[in-house]
Amino acid sequence: MIKFFLMVNKQGQTRLSRYYEHVEINKRTMLEAEVIKNCLSRSKDECSFIEYKDFKLVYRQYAALFIVVGIDQTENEMAVYELIHNFVEVLDKYFSRVSELDVSFSGSEIHCY
Repeated sequence: MIKFFLMVNKQGQTRLSRYYEHVEINKRTMLEAEVIKNCLSRSKDECSFIEYKDFKLVYRQYAALFIVVGIDQTENEMAVYELIHNFVEVLDKYFSRVSELDVSFSGSEIHCY
């Protein structure tokens, strides 16, 4: 099961977030900071799957954007990895080459809590 979906830039700023389980706002901020730090600190040679607390992180980088999905232990990492790619392809079609600015300016439409 997917627990959360984040889109962040290289500076670690969250551009999109969606939680599928209730998480208090102050805990979201701490969780996002830790998750982003873990993903951004990894080299391109390292695996895109991270064991983190009681769940796994699956992430992909596209230009200046990182997409991070938190999943439970029963979820298939490769399926989520491909889901991320499909999501980016849809955004590319919609925005004709998606960028961080597209996500920022469309925040009211796609920024979910």
